[in-house]
Amino acid sequence: MRKKFQALLTKWDKSIKSLWSFIILFSFSSSTFASEPKPWQMDLQEPSGIIAEKATDLHNFLLVVITLISVFVLGLLIYVCIKFREKPGVKPSKTSHNTIIEIIWTVVPVLILVVIAVPSFKLLYLTEADKPVDMVVKVSGAQWYWNYEYPDEDLSFDSYIIAEEDLKDNQKRMLDVDNPLVVPEGTRIKFLITGNDVMHSFFVPSLALQVYSIAGRINEIWTEVPLGKKKYYGQCNQICGVNHAYMPIVIQALPKDEYEQWLKEAKVKFANKIKSSPNKLAFLEKKEVREIK
Repeated sequence: MRKKFQALLTKWDKSIKSLWSFIILFSFSSSTFASEPKPWQMDLQEPSGIIAEKATDLHNFLLVVITLISVFVLGLLIYVCIKFREKPGVKPSKTSHNTIIEIIWTVVPVLILVVIAVPSFKLLYLTEADKPVDMVVKVSGAQWYWNYEYPDEDLSFDSYIIAEEDLKDNQKRMLDVDNPLVVPEGTRIKFLITGNDVMHSFFVPSLALQVYSIAGRINEIWTEVPLGKKKYYGQCNQICGVNHAYMPIVIQALPKDEYEQWLKEAKVKFANKIKSSPNKLAFLEKKEVREIK
């Protein structure tokens, strides 16, 4: 009986280890090839690049600080409610202020803000757009699609959402596009963000990209695309009209040799591409562009 029980435990142990191995492998493979929102996701997307990593670290640090402050204030509130609740025959204190307590509740918040300010200013300085980069990409937001331009390559094309009825097995509903923004892996990229009509937002969470596209103005931001062939998903998060939900962003990172091959093919594919006009609107239903009269 004892031997049977030990054999059963060994079998269970192997089954549990196999299950955990499958879960870890599945999670790793999923995060390796795409950064995207997950069902029931409670945390930030997995950071990619130095800016996203620093921003996630700051977020996690602030979460700890905020939790400690909230727990302390809640505990203090409960203590005060119980200790100083109304009781029969008890004469309340006439103390109007306490110098030590007033100094403490002034100095401690200042110290907390100083501690928070140090990593905040470091991250803010890191995001400044004057850093040396390997390439520049111009992004133009329009109703309702994105235009990507490679100034150094004389290349420009539009990126539209793939309609649900046209999706293939490996494509994601409301996220995949017909022409993703393709970049080489391990590259520092400066984005020049502008708009053609209303305000849009170029938002890719895993790369810590969040910039408004405004007509008549160019905003700058840079990011570091890590090594590895991977897709980074984002969406316009600025309410920009009736088809606001149909402006996904896909950044496809490729190895250098694959990127060079894509670049050659793209120059042929988009050779006759007419650059987007500010006086055009995209209609998702028919996927056509009409002039505004």
